[in-house]
Amino acid sequence: MEKKLYMVETVSIFRMRYVIEAHEASHANDEVVMKLGESTVDFSEFSQKHVDELITSTREISVEEYLKMFDEENDYLSKWNIPQKMQYIHSIDYKDDKDSSNW
Repeated sequence: MEKKLYMVETVSIFRMRYVIEAHEASHANDEVVMKLGESTVDFSEFSQKHVDELITSTREISVEEYLKMFDEENDYLSKWNIPQKMQYIHSIDYKDDKDSSNW
């Protein structure tokens, strides 16, 4: 059975913590929202923890679609040759899986 390419899109969730000195909790909340919206402001988090990665969609794509998306989403690598770009494809090695019959 020939393998196909699938674009699996995910959303990564982090729990972020900030320590804000303010008169009221609502002011602290506003400060986080406003400062994080300003891309030029240096606003450091107190800590972060990765919570989960959720799959939002999966669809089959062609090699041509892959290469087009690669160039669009990684424009700084668009001058790479095709073999270099293809290195970003993860391929499942079914022969190493002892229970590949379940696939």
